[in-house]
Amino acid sequence: MNSGKQDVKNKKTTKEKILDAALELISVYGYKGASVRKIAKVVGIRESAIYNHFKNKEEIFKEIMKTLFTTPFDEYFEKKPIETNALRGKRFLSEYAATIKLITFDVKNEKFFKIILIELMQNKNVRDMFLKYFYEDNIKNLSKAFFIMMQEGMIRTSDPMLMAQEFFAPLFYYRLQVTLLRLDGKHTTMLSTIFEKHVDFFWESISIG
Repeated sequence: MNSGKQDVKNKKTTKEKILDAALELISVYGYKGASVRKIAKVVGIRESAIYNHFKNKEEIFKEIMKTLFTTPFDEYFEKKPIETNALRGKRFLSEYAATIKLITFDVKNEKFFKIILIELMQNKNVRDMFLKYFYEDNIKNLSKAFFIMMQEGMIRTSDPMLMAQEFFAPLFYYRLQVTLLRLDGKHTTMLSTIFEKHVDFFWESISIG
């Protein structure tokens, strides 16, 4: 009985199937190459049935965009404010890097990331949202954390904004590297511990004592 209830619970709605199909197609062909006809074909419905759930392809893309720029850090910082996280020092940085590692090796998040890479050069809205949610918000939170660590005498005094950029940039690069390797069917085993090694190396260079 429980198995049947679980199957019903996990059964996706047509709207969810449309979003999944659009995500798959856009991650491969880009926004322009993922037509409503192709999306309907993947879902297994008539093209006209798409419009029972979305006005047009742009509305489908906007729905995907909401997920694209809702990062795991939104809820993370709500549960533990940056003021609290900062006092944990290296443990905070380790958790932060582990979160990025988790989404880096997650298949669905990789598709989201591919869409961002494809659309960055041709879609200003994507560029604006990327700079705010992927870059500016992360750097802002990290720089605030480093400033608190400096005040508490945990790390050496420096420019917290620059320190945040120095910590964050390699993590973003590792995520990009994993995606590029997978695109060419290459192994990513060599990067399995790079996130942890980065935290160790970075903390040794800034910590006091």
